[in-house]
Order: sequence, then C-alpha cells, then structure tokens
Amino acid sequence: MSVHSPAATSGPLPAPGPADSSRRLDVRAEAAAELASLAPGQGNLPARAYLASDAARLSLNGEWQFRLSSGIRTAPDDGWQHGGQLSGFSGLPVPSSWNMHGHGSPAYTNVQFPFAVEPPFVPDANPIGDHVVTFEAGPEFFPHALLRFDGIDSAGTVWLNGVELGTTRGSRLAHEFDVSDILVQGTNTLAVRVAQFSAASYVEDQDMWWLPGIFRDVTLQARPVDGIDDVFVHAGYVPATGEGTLRIEVTRAGQAIDAVVRVPELGLELPAGAEQRVPGVEPWSAELPRLYDATVSTPGETVSLQLGFRSITIEDAQFKVNGRRILLRGVNRHEHHPRLGRVVPHDVVEAELRLMKQHNINAIRTSHYPPHPEFLALADRLGFYVVLECDLETHGFYSAGWAQNPSDDPQWEEALLDRMRRTVERDKNHPSVIMWSLGNEAGTGRNLAAMSRWTKDRDPSRPIHYEGDWSSPDVDVYSRMYASQAETALIGQGIEPPLEDAELDARRRAMPFVLCEYVHAMGNGPGGMSEYQELFQKYPRLMGGFVWEWLEHGITVPTPGGGEHFAYGGDFGEEIHDGNFVTDGLVDANRKPRPGLLDFKKVIEPLQIRVDGTWANFAVRNGQDFADTSAFRFRYKVEADGVTRLEGTVDAAPLAPQSEAVLELPAEVADYKRSLPGDQSAVLTVSAVLAADTAWAGEGHEVAWGQATHFASPTADVPAADKVEVGDKELRLGSAVFDRITGKPTSIGGLPVEKLDLVLWWAPTDNDLGREWDGSDPRPLAVQWKDAGLDRLHIRLLGISAESSPDGGEQLRVATRMGAADKQFGVLVDYIWTSGSGSLALRTQVKPVGDWTNAGFEVEWARIGLELVLGVETARVAWFGQGPHQSYPDTGQGARTGWYELSLADLDVDYVRPQESGARSGVWSAVLETAGGSLHVSGEPFALTVRPYSMAALAAATHRPDLVPDGRSYIYLDHARRGVGTAACGPGVLEPYRLKPREAEFQMVFRPQGTDGQV
Repeated sequence: MSVHSPAATSGPLPAPGPADSSRRLDVRAEAAAELASLAPGQGNLPARAYLASDAARLSLNGEWQFRLSSGIRTAPDDGWQHGGQLSGFSGLPVPSSWNMHGHGSPAYTNVQFPFAVEPPFVPDANPIGDHVVTFEAGPEFFPHALLRFDGIDSAGTVWLNGVELGTTRGSRLAHEFDVSDILVQGTNTLAVRVAQFSAASYVEDQDMWWLPGIFRDVTLQARPVDGIDDVFVHAGYVPATGEGTLRIEVTRAGQAIDAVVRVPELGLELPAGAEQRVPGVEPWSAELPRLYDATVSTPGETVSLQLGFRSITIEDAQFKVNGRRILLRGVNRHEHHPRLGRVVPHDVVEAELRLMKQHNINAIRTSHYPPHPEFLALADRLGFYVVLECDLETHGFYSAGWAQNPSDDPQWEEALLDRMRRTVERDKNHPSVIMWSLGNEAGTGRNLAAMSRWTKDRDPSRPIHYEGDWSSPDVDVYSRMYASQAETALIGQGIEPPLEDAELDARRRAMPFVLCEYVHAMGNGPGGMSEYQELFQKYPRLMGGFVWEWLEHGITVPTPGGGEHFAYGGDFGEEIHDGNFVTDGLVDANRKPRPGLLDFKKVIEPLQIRVDGTWANFAVRNGQDFADTSAFRFRYKVEADGVTRLEGTVDAAPLAPQSEAVLELPAEVADYKRSLPGDQSAVLTVSAVLAADTAWAGEGHEVAWGQATHFASPTADVPAADKVEVGDKELRLGSAVFDRITGKPTSIGGLPVEKLDLVLWWAPTDNDLGREWDGSDPRPLAVQWKDAGLDRLHIRLLGISAESSPDGGEQLRVATRMGAADKQFGVLVDYIWTSGSGSLALRTQVKPVGDWTNAGFEVEWARIGLELVLGVETARVAWFGQGPHQSYPDTGQGARTGWYELSLADLDVDYVRPQESGARSGVWSAVLETAGGSLHVSGEPFALTVRPYSMAALAAATHRPDLVPDGRSYIYLDHARRGVGTAACGPGVLEPYRLKPREAEFQMVFRPQGTDGQV
C-alpha cells in the first residue's frame, strides 16, 4: 500500500515558488514532515510474540543522558547521536516519563486533543527529548542481534553508533530493529529522539495523562543463527471428551522451520507444526489457571512457554469458555504510577493483580492499549480473563462529528493495521487473552473493518470486541458502555429495540452482551452495582462487565507546609484539561482500596452465603463456573457487644459449580441466639475462607460472607420526667441548655453546641456533579440543589413552648420554618426535646410546605437529618452498626454489621477531590470521644458522619490540603439519604434510592459524659 505524503493527506504545506525564484529556508521542514507522516514505524522487524528465550540478552534500562527541546525546529543538530561531548544533557532513568523527572509538566485531557486538530500535523510547541546511552556488547551478540523497544511515547527515531535504524509509531507497541551489521564488540552508543506529539497522537487519545518518554524496557537480544523468530501456540480443549489439542507453529524470517516441542508433564515430544490430541488434560480457566511448562527448541535456541488448554465459543448468544458460559467480574485497567507516570514497576503490577484476585475480580480489559508484555504472564498464572485492546482511540474527533476520523480514512489503513498486527502477534500465546479489542471510542469506519478481517484470519480462535459501533458489523460480541440497568435487562432478554437493518439486527441478537465499561467509580460510589450483578446472573446472554476503572491516575505532588497529595488535570497549568476526571478508580493511585472496591468484592463474590434467621444453618450457592468449593472452608463467628462469644468451622463436602446446598451450624449457635436477652444485640457471620495458600492470597483469606443479626429491642422513649427551667437568657432541660431567644441548644452535658439544625443537602459528590444519562433534567444534581437553595436554607422561629407530659415532666417544643431566598417552598421543622433518667431525647418532625418544584422539575433532597456542631474536637468514634467502611443507600454492600471503633482520621475517605463521604449506615448507637468528654448517641438505625470541618469547607475544597480542621466537630445524624449513583459518567440514582420531599419523624437519644458509654 502506498504511503501518502503529509501534503497529500490533509491541508497544504506552503508550496515553494518556481525553482529559479525562491529558496526553501525552513531547514527543519523534513523533520517536521516526518512527524506528520501517517506511515507506521520504519525499519522495524516484523511483529512477533514476546518470548522467553535462552539466547543472550542485555537490559539497557538504567541511567541515560537526556536533553529536552521545545520543538523539532529548535532541537539541536550537533551530532549528539554519536555520543561524545553532550551539550545540555543530564541524567535520566530509562524507562521513564520525562515529565515526572522535572522536564516539563504532565497534562491531562479526556476526549479533547491538547493541540489544534489538523491531522496529520502537530504543533510547533512539541517537546523533543533526546536520549543517549553507551553500553558494552560482548561476543555473545554476534553475528546477529536486535534492539527491542517495548514502549516509546509518542514517536521515536533510533540511531546506533550514528546509523539511523528507523522510527517507532504506536506508543504502547513493541518495535524491534536488526543491528547485526551495526553493533560492535565493546562500546556502542544508542541514541533515541522522542517527540511528544506526532501524527500517531491522533489515534492515541486515550483518556489519560499525556506523558512522553521511553517508558518501557529497552533490550539488546542476540539472535542465534539457528534461532527462533516466532512461535504461535494453538492449545485447545474439547469439553465433550476432556481432550486437549496442541499445535505449535515455529517460524524464522516468516517461514516454518523444524523445531522440537516438549511438554514434560504430559510426556509429549513432537515436531513443530504437528497437531496432537492430548487426553485427560486439565483445562485453563480464570478459576483454575492450570498451566503446563513447555519448550520449543532448535539447534540454536530454546524458548520456554506456559501452555493453557482452553476453548472459546459463542453458542445461543452465550460466551463460553471450555463449553461453559462464564461471567466476567471485571475492571478496566490503565497503566499508571503516581510518581513514575507511565512506568509501572513489575512488583507493583504483580501486587495489584493479587489485590484484584483478593477482591474476587476475574477479568481485565486493558484500556486502551496493550499492557506491559510481562503483564500477560501474570494474568495466565494468577487467573484472569483478559480483553486485550489495540493501541487505538480517536475520541477527539467526536466534537467535530467524527470529521477526518482516521478510522474511516483510507490513508490511515496501513497504520491502523500495523497497530493491530503488533497487538495480536505480541500476545497471541497467552490463554488469559479471550478476546481481541480493536480499540476504544474511535467512531466507525472501513479501517476498523480491515483490522477485524485481518485478526479473524490470523487468529480465528478468539472473538473480536469493539464498542464504538452498536450495530456490531465487525465484531462477535455486542458491547456497550454505561447502558442503564433497565436497558441491560432488555438486552439480556433479547428484546432491545431493533436495528433498522434486519440482517444486522438478527446477527447482533445472536451475540452475547458485555458492558465494557459500567458503574463509573469516581469519588463516592459507584452506586447500583448490585442491580447490575443480579441481571448478569439472571440472563445468560449477559457476560458481565468491566468497572470503569481500576485505578485513579493521581500524581503525587508536595503539599505546601509539608506532606503530599494527589494532583489532577489543571494542576500543571494546562491550557485545556478535564480536571479530576482522571481520578476515577476502585483504588487510589497508590493502589489503596477505595470503599467502592470493598463493595464490589461483596457484589461479585463467587459464593453466596445466606444465614438462616434461626442461626441453625446457612445456604451456600457456588457461583463459580468451573471450580468446586474444595478450596474453601467455612468459618462462623458469633459476636455480642464487640466480643467474640462463639467461633469455629463447619465441615462440608465439596459443592459443584453452579449448585447449592444447606449446611448445618453447631447446635450451640442456635442455642446461644435463643438465650439472648431482649436488650442485647448479637451478630452471626459465616465466611468462606481459603483452606490453603494460593499464588494470590494466604490461607484464611476471606472470599465471601453472610450475616444474620439479632437486634435488641428498639430504643425506648425517654420518659419526659424533667421539667423545663426558665432563666433570663437560657432554658434548661436535663443536661441540655438552650438559648431562650432562638430555642437552639447551646450545650449538652457540658459539651458546647454551636449548631443543631435540620439539613437536606450535602457537599456534592463527583456523581452529583455529572448529568444523569437517562435523566429528564439536563442540569447536574449539584446544580439542581444550588438552584433550589438547599445549601442556603434560613430558619424562621415559629415558637418555643413547654408542654406537660404524662410522665410528670415537660417537653420543650421549638417550631421553625426553613426556606431559601426567592423560593416559596420550604419545610416546617419541629424539634421536641424530653429528658429523664440521665438521657436527653430529640424527636424531629419534618413537613414540606409549598410546591417543591424548581425550573419545571421536582426538587430532590440529599438527606433528611440533623447537623450537630460541637465546639470541641472529636478524637475517636465507636459504634454498633454497619462498617467499618462507609455506606450509602445504593452502596455499602461490603459493609457488615458489628462493633467498630476508629479515629476521626480513619473515618474519613480521602477522595482526591473532597466531597460528601464517610457516612456509616445502620447505626444503632455510637460514642463520640471529644476533647470535652464523651457523647453517646442512639436511635432507630441512622447514618452517622463525623468530620472536623464544615460542609461549606468540604464543598469549597478542590484538593485534600484545602481541608483544615477548625477545632469543632461536625456531626451528621441522618434519618434518610439519597443514593449516590454513577452519574459522573453514566446512569443516575435508581428510583428506589431517590429522596423526594416528604414528611418524616425520627428520634435521637443523647447520653453525655458521666453515664454508661458502652456501645
């Protein structure tokens, strides 16, 4: 295929005049034109598998010399490629993203390009990084050797000993160069000029930091005369017979060669290219990642492999591995490190994959490019289903209606095909790879079809994925992002709205369905995961999905005054950026789990445990697709008042996959429940834990759990035995003092009270700041609240009265109306106080008044609760309720009922952009230890939040250092709350978790210092 010159592709270069009347004075025009070339990398060897070989290799990672220039026209042409005197160079580690080492700054955009969109041209302000290293090559690298680059972002030109080897295009793709006639024994000089932007940047717009550099390994590899260039493993499985099938292609220079294949454990020795049926093999799956060591040998080289026998089929609109429908419990994974950028050390990768397994994740989509090549070997060994995505995204063309989109421009076809070839060839031998993905958010077009055709021809064993074309003409699975639960249910039943093309519609209905992105995990959330999982389990057409995403992309920066925090888009002076949209993940940038990961683990747990209310038995459903329950043991524990009363294990025969059984608990457990007094709560937890060490977690690691709780009788009403004492400026009732003018409490049990009011609002979450995809109101929820004035409600006192009580005392009633300026709607709020037996009770009555509509839409509330501000700091909180992590009405699946105690700092959730968070739900009682004493709070289950700063400070903060404790305690006691949803990108809050204006009545009981403080 011909390669078009830049002038022929898009917009004219300045045309020179007649040869005898003008001279071209732009001496760097040729270099600039090279960056605008649409061609794939030049001078590269054909793409091949990433192989573990016994041939000599030399890592060239380490300290290189580096120089940064502002653009290709200013980059010095001073012979630096030859080494020697290097003017303006300093040390830089390779691999690295040079921005992360003080050379320029990171920049983040999601969809938009950070430069003018005039493909294939890039701006003159295009940082150029020159890299030089010298190394010693021994005789083992002769007569033949190659140089391998596993990742250069975005475009590299490579020289060895002053000889240009070629160029790289495709940042997350491997490039190899033959150096057989250029390498010398002894000292060699390798030079690489890297441009941050090139024409290739137009197809690498992948919702992440723009971070240039040589960010993956650089290696010198010997190529033996009788060596192996490439290996293609075909290891299938026949479910009907239990046989494996094995054929291994071995090539050199593109031609099949003689080689010997050995699989010692199976007693196999066969020639390359021959197919062998292997009886009685153990198939590979993510649950049982069985691998067989193998070698492929020629006289000059031996390559080591790990074989996984498995088959992939699509039958009856179901995605099957080894003949069984599987369910993907997946995440999208970017490669990011908060200090190193695009460079992620191997130990970090291995640790994060173990962390995924520990949280029941079984699938990974490599968004949106091939990962480091060593990642796949870990996925094979630990057990993950991988959707491996090509290094392709053209999302920035969306804003212009996909005009000039490379996916449909024939001039880009060879470049896109080259990307797909390099993706498939590198990773084709890994059993963990179950689908090839053409890319992400690249519109539609002929080049995607060409990529699909080539891939199907090269590797017909794996289906093709691509979400960007919902008519799905070139793929084997129907894929969507953020389809709502309601739409997913229709698709699961095969009754979604039809396509206009009947043939395409019938084809798509025969496909399984995958949510390649869903429940956007940004900030507090995501909500609605359980409802998706119920659909996945109910409808076999649904394959499951991949949470967006695994990892926040925060960048560690110093905090003024000491410490560190995470930065996001806009923090580095970018001209355009997408703010904190880069910090969305189930773990933070340091791989610390967010509450969303703890909830996701529970939602997708492979075993479901339901404990009977009598505590006599529990039901177990084995939701695994291949493995029985022999890897687990079942453990029970009974707790009361935070103390373990009973514990032990239950013997159980292995339970087959997709089956259920009821297991008996020891009789003493049910006897204990029957013996409980009415005023004591107790909790029975049954857990499935690992019976032995695994590659990803140790013995005793908990995989799944279920609970049954015996709650004490609801909190009794406090007898109104005390009377209201009236003074000149204050009122007294029991341990509380009230301002006589306003009726507001000023102290409880000696603790200073600065505020106690009804609250209907919270500091917006990231999801509140997003627009619901299926919502009728075009405004984000945070804007709706602000327009309705929920954050600025003012109080008008209606009256203060003391009312006689049958108990001989009095109750203090403070009647108020709350409303916002310019609004006719409001809320009537009565605070009714009683005191007796050392306790103080507050019953709050809430009644909306007026028409709660604004801008033509009904107003929704965030919460119905109390904001109590104490004039002293809280140090620790102990509670009986759900925990230990936060929970909201549509989250908190991983929180369990129990007795907990945490410091105030540990109650917080340190989201990169501060927002509403930290509530503990289902709380029956709590003790707050403050600088002025303790305060016991109880009531019918409520949500408890305690902070050292106000909601106003939380709402105004943009980064963690903005939050400074002010010496007070801000306590929120919520009777009802809205869910959090996932509207930062996707559907909003489901109807059952919405909070419409409504009447409410709830009671809280306070026991200050000096009374029984036990929770």
